[in-house]
Amino acid sequence: MPQVQTRDHSSGPSLSSHEPLPEPNSFSVLEDPVTDRIDEENTIVAHSFPTRKPLPVTWLSLPRKSQLFILFLCRLFDFLQVASLQAYLFYQLKSFDPELSDAAISSQAGILQGCFTGAQVATAMLWGKVADSSSGGRKLVLLVGLLGTGISCAGYGFATTFVQAALWRAFGGGINGIVGIIRTMIAEITKEKKYQSRAFLLLPMSFNVAGIIGPVMGGLLADPVKTLPGLFGPDAAFRMPWLEKYPYALPGVLNAIFLAITSLVVFFGIEETLKTRKDKFDLGIHLRSELFSLFSSSKPSTKYSMLSSEPTDAEGYPPPSPERKAMFKERVLPSHRLSFHRIFTRNVIFTLINIALFDFHLGSFTNLWSLFLSTPRDASFPSTAHLPFSFTGGLGMPASTVGVATSILGMLGMALQLFLYPAVHGRLGTLRSFRYSLILFPVAYAIAPYLVVLPSSSTAPSPAGGIFIWIGITLTLLLQVTARTFSLPATIILLNNCSPHPSVLGTVHGMGQSVSAAFRTIGPVVAGWWYGAGLEKNVVGAAWWATAGVAGAGCATAMLLYEGSGHEIFLPGEQDGEEETVEMEGLLSEGRQRT
Repeated sequence: MPQVQTRDHSSGPSLSSHEPLPEPNSFSVLEDPVTDRIDEENTIVAHSFPTRKPLPVTWLSLPRKSQLFILFLCRLFDFLQVASLQAYLFYQLKSFDPELSDAAISSQAGILQGCFTGAQVATAMLWGKVADSSSGGRKLVLLVGLLGTGISCAGYGFATTFVQAALWRAFGGGINGIVGIIRTMIAEITKEKKYQSRAFLLLPMSFNVAGIIGPVMGGLLADPVKTLPGLFGPDAAFRMPWLEKYPYALPGVLNAIFLAITSLVVFFGIEETLKTRKDKFDLGIHLRSELFSLFSSSKPSTKYSMLSSEPTDAEGYPPPSPERKAMFKERVLPSHRLSFHRIFTRNVIFTLINIALFDFHLGSFTNLWSLFLSTPRDASFPSTAHLPFSFTGGLGMPASTVGVATSILGMLGMALQLFLYPAVHGRLGTLRSFRYSLILFPVAYAIAPYLVVLPSSSTAPSPAGGIFIWIGITLTLLLQVTARTFSLPATIILLNNCSPHPSVLGTVHGMGQSVSAAFRTIGPVVAGWWYGAGLEKNVVGAAWWATAGVAGAGCATAMLLYEGSGHEIFLPGEQDGEEETVEMEGLLSEGRQRT
């Protein structure tokens, strides 16, 4: 090993050279930062290493990959029920009352989508507090959210009136505190910032996978007696009479099954990340351990034991022995909790404002896109059009085609996240990539309504008409998805790191989900009203251009943000102990990586 420089004790603990690295089961504690005395019995040592290029972060280097994968599944099936609804929402509302106009259906669609997120506004903070409490915890909130959302999906599928559908969506939103909890758990699993860009990217990736599968699933399975007569028709092998009475029930039932299975995976597989509950008995983990021991070919050397309060690191090193852990805890002060009123720092406030604008236009786009694709084309076009602003009508696509067109969002997003995002994020960093990507949103929204002036196969029978409209759809979505690919994980990272103290991380994510839910509620409702008013005034682009204005305001407010550390407020007597702990853990982690 090369000669190691010794740091002067005035800037921190002295660092000894020529000492062997600790064994995986050993744990190092600084006894005397001035004289560097070493306790031989406990191999107390701290190391310094020559400056080298940091090891690259890869997917395989992420800590606790099995836990991250389960959280990925939770977000995937949570959003799948939302994505599948987008493909047939317009037609389901039309089935409730065929006499309603397209403008009225547009307003109802916005209200219905807002019911889910609106209920989240009222409950997300409460779920965040339950997740932060020692009597609740992250896992409990996650299980309740998955099971409750599954029940709401099944109930919504059998709704026969708009009021019934609205009540079931409100119930699902009120019991669903999943998003904030998943973000909090990922932050607690990946404590080091270098892992955050990839770990938090799992959430947008699940978003895009659901965005690919959901619309296609919803479009094909909605009214399956008509769309898939060979499977579900009157003479088919899988004929189900109840599908004739409840034509839109099958997607809801399937989503409920997916969420129920995911709940079982969480119950048996997820480990609690809240510090005050890590050492408590977990029935799911205990049963999993017992089942593995029954089917194992050899008798396990140890039985189930409580989860350690010190998780393994990215290289899989086990936690220290209880004796060494007790010695180490003497060096760290008892945990503190930041009071609620001190959470609202300047950076937290501006981060929440930016999230509000961001989720407003994302929610608006989701509603506008499905309505725009489903709205019948203007039969009098182009005689009634006065470009560049006065024209109306949509693209007139059936539900199955709407599903395919919407799934393009997910396919483009997945490709960009896998092949472009890591390189660009590594070069620009979180904040700059976030600010640059926001510029693409207003551009995409501004050009979207002009798709209606392109020739379509519904009005132009030539193959060229179909090609033009699909090229336009793909280019418009490419802009929107590129912006979303870089901005969505950045909003999660910025929210996580703006937390002023680790003790309120769950509460901060709960506030973030409340703000997000509030403006994802307002966005679709307002955009649906804008869209209906624009159709009546022969200006279908009015809703799109207003949404572009909101996205432009988001570009401006992003300039007021900065990326925090996640621990900017130190409570009395806390800072020295915290800094010493973090410094020592970083040195040991670096030493393990180099060996």
